Amino acid sequence: MKTKDTNPKDGIGIKKVPISVLPTEVLAETGLALLEGAVKYGRHNYRVAGVRHSVYYDAVFRHLGAWWEGEDIDQDSGLSHVTKAIAGLMVLRDSMIMGNDVDDSPPKLKAGWVANYNKIAGDILGKHKKHCEPYTDKTCGKLPDKTK
Repeated sequence: MKTKDTNPKDGIGIKKVPISVLPTEVLAETGLALLEGAVKYGRHNYRVAGVRHSVYYDAVFRHLGAWWEGEDIDQDSGLSHVTKAIAGLMVLRDSMIMGNDVDDSPPKLKAGWVANYNKIAGDILGKHKKHCEPYTDKTCGKLPDKTK
């Protein structure tokens, strides 16, 4: 029996949404975070009630801030703060797609403000070619090596 080099479906299948690129364990953790929300507030409540941008912006940044400052695990859920932030972003984005989100963010800044600050950061780094290494958790208690 003769075999083909490729399955004919390959040429079509590779042009569709690539679910296989999503990290499965992160999806599983995010599912747990969304399960917690489903138990507390009702499954898919955000699709019916919608969400306010500020509420999810605040929640996501609280989780990221806690993680950034060294608290890996959310005490309420026992899940990673990063996972909780991902779940919050998923709910926010789903509500935006559904069209039932409420944009209560402040008046918008002019387009390009981030690029402007990125240029200033580059200018600062350009002026100080030999800059000090950061103090990090790994260097705690030791002074950075300024001889590099």
